[in-house]
Amino acid sequence: MEILVSPGPEQTAARAADAVLAGLARVGRRTPVLGLATGSSPLGLYRELGRAVAQGRADFSAAHGVALDEYVGLPPGHPEGYRQVLLREVCDVIGLAPERLAVPDGSATDAASLEAAAAAYEQRILDLGGVDVQVLGIGANGHLGFNEPGSALTSRTRVKRLSSRTRRDNARFFHGLDDVPTHCLTQGLGTILDARRLVLVATGDAKADAVAAALEGPLTASVPASVLQWHADTVVCLDEAAAAGLRNRQYYDDSAEGLPAH
Repeated sequence: MEILVSPGPEQTAARAADAVLAGLARVGRRTPVLGLATGSSPLGLYRELGRAVAQGRADFSAAHGVALDEYVGLPPGHPEGYRQVLLREVCDVIGLAPERLAVPDGSATDAASLEAAAAAYEQRILDLGGVDVQVLGIGANGHLGFNEPGSALTSRTRVKRLSSRTRRDNARFFHGLDDVPTHCLTQGLGTILDARRLVLVATGDAKADAVAAALEGPLTASVPASVLQWHADTVVCLDEAAAAGLRNRQYYDDSAEGLPAH
């Protein structure tokens, strides 16, 4: 695991974008697949990727995008449905073709149809050849995607109940708490771990406890993001505030300097 701490959110976003581009550079001639997270944390990263496109350093026009999750029960085209959010915040910013964006189908109202949609989404990821780089944020309660505390560490895409904490945190995107869906379809922790590279972005002191528990605590379902410790190629990009709870900070800083020059 590589942990990179920057002074503020802007520098954090720039380093995260570099980590994404470096991961995608390994794809070679195959069509790249970029895993996309929603929320506030990755927005700066997506702006940096858009800047790279404008400068001719990146091109996502032929790439595929794969969403982490989607709410259950929102009508098609709802502005806070994650397909619409990603169209606004990613496709329009980095030039990803809307028809190349895959999002779980949370439109069904019965359990059997939602389970079928989850299985279909797992198959879609397999058909694309897997995710090359997965962008991630982290919830204040340690969730990854919408895998809430207690999620199985090997879980696959499925229906999950949103925790009260997550619904309160997301109420700012809706008219109020009552409008926030209670359930979602989310990639499982096992699905996320299948990605070839994981890039986590976290900024602000509200994420410090979750970051410390995920990166330096035990591997536990009580902190779903602790599965990052299991992945062979995880890059964690933090600002000073989000890194405030890390005990081994000096080692991370020393490691980030790389090998000495000769």
